[in-house]
Amino acid sequence: MPVTTPVAPASAPPAPDPSPAASLIRALDELARAQRESAVRIARDLDIPRSSFGLLRTLQRCGPVPLGDVAARLRVDLSVASRQVSHLVEAGLVRRTVDDDDRRARTVELTDAGRRLVLRAYDHIDALAATTFAEWREDEIVEATRQIERVAAAVVAVHDAPRTAG
Repeated sequence: MPVTTPVAPASAPPAPDPSPAASLIRALDELARAQRESAVRIARDLDIPRSSFGLLRTLQRCGPVPLGDVAARLRVDLSVASRQVSHLVEAGLVRRTVDDDDRRARTVELTDAGRRLVLRAYDHIDALAATTFAEWREDEIVEATRQIERVAAAVVAVHDAPRTAG
């Protein structure tokens, strides 16, 4: 008996065009996937887990910072940040210290090896950006950056807003 594939009836209405906001969300999904793929490639080249990549870059920007601040900046649970930090401490890339005044408080910072690894990561990012945007003018890159920062701020504001019941 032959196998047949069901075919949609010819009378099915075409999918409606998405709203501009829905199109933006779809484009952001695509950007997020591309960003993850780039981060995976860079992390693989550096021989570190992708999740460590963001944490290392955060510590490079912030300097020594309490573990709770790391979790907040990465927008992850404290236990997730703690596990990521533990992995990097074991790898010799991050140092974790205990606050003398509050033994429960932990501060984390990059070691010299961690700083060198982040600099290598930035070299990878610069090379990838140069290739990716080789055909773009500088003013186009500046405008795209401004718009992406604006979109990110809008998304963060919604996520950070208190939720209402209902």
